[in-house]
Amino acid sequence: MPEVARTAYEMISGMTPVLQPGVFVFVTTDDAALVASLFPKAISAFREEEGMSMLIPVELAEKSMLNVDHPMRCITLNVFSSLEGVGLTAAVSTALGDSGIPCNMVAAFHHDHIFVPSEMSGQAMEILLSLQNQG
Repeated sequence: MPEVARTAYEMISGMTPVLQPGVFVFVTTDDAALVASLFPKAISAFREEEGMSMLIPVELAEKSMLNVDHPMRCITLNVFSSLEGVGLTAAVSTALGDSGIPCNMVAAFHHDHIFVPSEMSGQAMEILLSLQNQG
């Protein structure tokens, strides 16, 4: 595994954002059968009091008759950021928020992933690349 970025500077200057293929939606359900059918194709899941929240491909949501009103694109930050790192999420969400772009951050073990409205993904990439260059 490459060296882990620990400081805000290292994380921001090395974030190398990449727009991933596909369109996704956030869904939630407490229906065990529906969870079982969606889970294998979910790219993320989190159990909440209200039910299982999942990020799934929009096509799967449509087939399952679920709400697809908020299609999202995923931008992966290809820096190996420390789980104890401070500043990356704040810098990214502030830069996008200052431009009126909502974002939902999902942190995984190796990388951070940003979900932005599909129609704003190009603008979000420009902002993130600019932020990286300023880092």
